[in-house]
Amino acid sequence: MIKIAFDKIYAHPLPEGHRFPMLKYELIPAQLLHEGSITTDHLFASQPCSEATVLLTHDKIYYDKLLQQTLSATEQRRIGFPQSPQLTQRELIILQGTIDCCFYAMQYGAALNVAGGTHHAFAERGEGFCLLNDMAVAANYLLHTGAVKQVLIIDLDVHQGNGTAKLFEQEPRVFTFSMHGAHNYPFHKEQSDLDVPLADGTADAQYLHLLTTTLPELIDKVRPDIAFFLSGVDILDTDKFGKLKVSMEGCRQRDAFVFHELKKRGIPVTVAMGGGYSPDIKTIVQAHCNTFRTALDIYG
Repeated sequence: MIKIAFDKIYAHPLPEGHRFPMLKYELIPAQLLHEGSITTDHLFASQPCSEATVLLTHDKIYYDKLLQQTLSATEQRRIGFPQSPQLTQRELIILQGTIDCCFYAMQYGAALNVAGGTHHAFAERGEGFCLLNDMAVAANYLLHTGAVKQVLIIDLDVHQGNGTAKLFEQEPRVFTFSMHGAHNYPFHKEQSDLDVPLADGTADAQYLHLLTTTLPELIDKVRPDIAFFLSGVDILDTDKFGKLKVSMEGCRQRDAFVFHELKKRGIPVTVAMGGGYSPDIKTIVQAHCNTFRTALDIYG
């Protein structure tokens, strides 16, 4: 059975009018349960990630600021969320959820975190709604414990995974692949192992062509023991910030292709949702739910 990491703390309260659609973290599992795609048996909640595990990836000075609530106003603006003990606790639970998903994925083929995909977090700072980098923390934990020897990160959010790229720029055991909007945040891009920048207005045919001609060869080259898939839905044509023109069906086909390519090679995958900023929250939730539905169809 596919396992899904979720905790009520994911839907963190934000000031009224905040542009981040935090409500989606409550609505995604609610919709999947309501329609019968999942039962409560699919869901699990993790404990907070330990300090020792966080510090395999992040600097202690920065981590202590999160714990002690001493981020400066500038640091908080860069992150995009006002600091609070609950926000830090939320991040630590998301981190452990992604780690736990890895071990479930090794057992069942795939596992998904309702949150996560915090790819803009660097070792010493956060930005772009990301405090701690869950996929980087999980990858470093797996390598540190010897659970895996080679990792592939497939980042298909519309924004480049700049924090992830920087964290692993000197780590050959983690291959970072980011396919993202060329003229989108972050405006200063880091260097992933493979970057595929997309022109504004890229639609289904071109998007899927680039993905289907790039990913299979890449998987065969890297030969990972596990893959991470950041399945952001900010590639949609309805997204406020994405600048691409991918349809809901094109986004679903993207997910299906990634899952099929990994499954047929026997490579477990841990999935995190990443971004999505369409004006209608129902569009965001539908696109994210499609990722879960597609995984359930393929992996059972």
